Amino acid sequence: MTSKTRKIAGGLLGILALGTVGFFAFAPGYFEAQTNRIDGLPLPEVSEEARALHKTLQIVDLHSDTLLWKRDLLDRADRGHMDLPRLEDGNVALQVFSSVTKSPEGQNYDSNSGDTDRITQLVIAQLQPTQTWTSLLERSLWHAKRLEKAAAKSQNALWLVRNSADLAKLEEAIACETCTPMGEATWATPTGGKPVGAIFSAEGLHNLEGDIANLDRLYDAGMRMASLTHFFDNQLAGSMHGEAKGGLTPLGRQVVQAMEDKGIVVDIAHLSRKGVADVLVMARRPVVSSHGGVQATCKVNRNLTDDEIRGVAATGGLIAIGYWDGAVCDTSPASIAAAMKHVRDLVGIEHLALGSDYDGATTVRFDTSQLVQVTQALMDAGFSEAEIRAAMGGNALRLLRTGLVPLAELPAPEAAE
Repeated sequence: MTSKTRKIAGGLLGILALGTVGFFAFAPGYFEAQTNRIDGLPLPEVSEEARALHKTLQIVDLHSDTLLWKRDLLDRADRGHMDLPRLEDGNVALQVFSSVTKSPEGQNYDSNSGDTDRITQLVIAQLQPTQTWTSLLERSLWHAKRLEKAAAKSQNALWLVRNSADLAKLEEAIACETCTPMGEATWATPTGGKPVGAIFSAEGLHNLEGDIANLDRLYDAGMRMASLTHFFDNQLAGSMHGEAKGGLTPLGRQVVQAMEDKGIVVDIAHLSRKGVADVLVMARRPVVSSHGGVQATCKVNRNLTDDEIRGVAATGGLIAIGYWDGAVCDTSPASIAAAMKHVRDLVGIEHLALGSDYDGATTVRFDTSQLVQVTQALMDAGFSEAEIRAAMGGNALRLLRTGLVPLAELPAPEAAE
């Protein structure tokens, strides 16, 4: 090889190296910016009355996918829908962070095979640890570790909630009107504000990799809520968006029972109609639909029928309404309130909650810093102050107080006379 040839080859290798560095540095962020969007359409004016009420709420969001993306949870980002500063701006008391581990190519609501996975490309592009490149379980364990590290770095601004004692401590902190960061309170946040609680969940238990023993590993990592399926059928059950759309498998039934025993809230989001029916028949504890909508206001197949809403309510569970068009057939706050009103009118206010699906490859009208838009929409829809408090977080806190407790530690139900 001549000197000139070597120089050319070296230059080409240098260009290739720079291109590779550029890809890994910028491609994940660019992809997320194109995926988790705010549509920019006009938002209604928010009244001073709504702002004043919103500041007093204890807000709980039962689903976001923020852990999927290569962003520091503690820093305010210029993309996506959620981070700690924006949670604080929105007055969120408790956020459920879900682990997304697999998503099929060409993902759609109607029919998907589990034979492909576009999350693997994202995992590699984000330079996650190599064990996450081939293992769905390791992806969830990595997400759990990310959340744990963020909480440890947050100077008490982000609190992990793994049991009822953690939740009680969080509720005490967010309800304390007289505490000062360095005074009566035993915590101090960088901004002097109230802490935000964080619960780790999973979107689809294909991350068990077919082994129920892995449920213990996920529980030990902090998982306290999980849906059985995501966009494809798996070894536990059929998905509403899968090919067969079957019910619970024998393994799925074992997993549901084990979740209830351990104090992991069962989530029916994305589950097939047969799967939902199977869960509701065997449920011994309240179940949730963590994010979605209702057929009555938005006829998308993933949304719940009235019979399914009644079934969830019969367990003492919650229907959490999302903010994107697949959930409410629009992105307006009024459409969110309309879906919530249907649930309230059908089964009662006590079964209603929020489930944004922020950062879940969704396009929405507002990010979590602007959650006062939901408060305003509920006021405009005629919800009372007490109903707004319940729907925005009170119901979710009530369910979690006992939902996080292992079944054996709960008081035995009193025998009927």
